[in-house]
Order: sequence, then structure tokens, then C-alpha cells
Amino acid sequence: MGHVSREKVTRAGEALRLETLRVPPGAKVDLERDHDPAFTAGLRDKRAAAARLSRNVARLAEDQERLYAQDVHALLIVIQALDAAGKDGVIEHVMSGINPLGCQVTSFKTPSAEELDHDYLWRCSKALPARGMIGIFNRSYYEEVLVVRVHPEYLERQKLPAGARKGLWQRRYREINAFERYLVDNGIHLLKLFLNVSRAEQRRRFLERIDRVEKNWKFATADVQERAHWDDYQRAYAECLGRTSTRWAPWYVVPADKKWFTRLAVSELIVRQLVALKLDYPKASPERRRELAAMRAQLEGE
Repeated sequence: MGHVSREKVTRAGEALRLETLRVPPGAKVDLERDHDPAFTAGLRDKRAAAARLSRNVARLAEDQERLYAQDVHALLIVIQALDAAGKDGVIEHVMSGINPLGCQVTSFKTPSAEELDHDYLWRCSKALPARGMIGIFNRSYYEEVLVVRVHPEYLERQKLPAGARKGLWQRRYREINAFERYLVDNGIHLLKLFLNVSRAEQRRRFLERIDRVEKNWKFATADVQERAHWDDYQRAYAECLGRTSTRWAPWYVVPADKKWFTRLAVSELIVRQLVALKLDYPKASPERRRELAAMRAQLEGE
């Protein structure tokens, strides 16, 4: 695998104007007005985008090896989206070159009885990546201020103490921000991605899942039922993004109507995050160099 220049990747990310996807801390987010799901940063050549994605995949493999060898930092990638926005496809295509030994993917579905007997961060805390690892959360603790906010009846199962619902959402925003600050301070860096799909494109993908036999398994009745809450989800996401995009753990709203661009943008954001960590292989101590020299002499003398 050829070496990919760090400068080349960085310039490519800047050329895509990725900063326009970043949500400023405390921003009042209007997804419909400010974030076009079909945005492609002026790119139209899918073949060129695919080649660029391949270079990024190669670079990710290199940096993931450095991350693993250095064993100081971890990267947690949080992916949130509505149904059919392409979360699984992003993970499959962008992380295709990563060594499985250094990466773990966790999908969070409806909480189990055991999980409901703990605080809402517990199940995600258990799945945090160790030092040297890349962790990917396919959905996350953010479901507790998104799905649960749209469906407050789910709170009945959470066994909250009396009076705990007062100011619940604002308190959870604060708790999540503090939790993420704690992670970053301890070397677990976050990249938070909201894949922003339009209602029309979601409908098209749902119909495709119905029409194509090999995709029937990905479609559930609940997916269509949730479309009735589209506006509620847009409001919940908008407030969540504004309240929990921080200097240490910002949100990126990634356009999701064009899968080829979504995957390219995500790959460049991950590469840029790893470049910022200034990863390198551990340098051998004088004692270690002497050990290596002794082992070389032993092997050459056989």
C-alpha cells in the first residue's frame, strides 16, 4: 500500500470546504435552511470522488496502525441519522481498509432490561474504545435526546426518580457535554457525524428496499411509521446539534442524499481528525535499542 501524503489529504479536505459542515458551539441550527442534504461542495465527478475516497481509505489504514502502535489516543466516531441515511454504507466503505484488530463497531438498538436498570450512558460507556483503537457508534447515547424526545412515552421504561423529568432535556445536554469533555481529557477523541438525508431521498430509498428482494430485510414497518414524526425529529436534531456541538467535540452535518459524497466527506473528516493527533510510531529507548541489537546479533549468528 503506497504512502499517502499528509499535506495532500489536508489540502483535499480544505478544498471540500468541510468547515461549512461544522456546527458552531451554541449555534441556532436550522437544518432546512442552512444544510442542504444534496450538497457536494461543487464536486460532480463520481469517478474522481471514488479515487479520492480510495486514497483516504489507504491513508486511514496507515494512521490506524500508528494509532494502535502509539497506544496513547483513541478515536470515537459517533454516527447519528434518520433511517436510510446510509450509516451502514459509510462504515462499510470508509473503514474497508482498517485492520479489524484496531477497530470496533457498536450498534445501539432498543435498550434491554439490563440496560434500563442502569443510567442512560452506561451501555455506551461499556463500549468505549481502548487506547490505540477506533470505535464507531452506530447510533449512541444521543438517542436519549432524540428518539426519546420525539417519543417521551419511552421514559416510562427508564425508572427515573420522582421529579427527574423537570428540565430533563437541558440536563441531559449538560451531562453529555461533560461526559464528552471527560473522554477528550482522557485521550478519547470524538468525531460526531449527523448524516443529513432529505425526506424525498429517504422515501426513494424506502421504496428501493421494498422493490429489491436483496434489500427487503433492511425494511421494517416502523421505518414508515416514523416518517409521520419527520418534523419532530428535525426539531429534536436541530436543538441537539446546537446544544451539544462543543469546542472539544463538535458536530458535523454531513449531506447524505448523494452517497458517493457522504462517504468521501466522512473519510476526509476522519483523516483530518487523525492527522490532528500527530500520530507516530513509538521511538525505541536506548535500552530497547540495545535489546534489538542483541537479538539481531543472535539471529545473525545462527
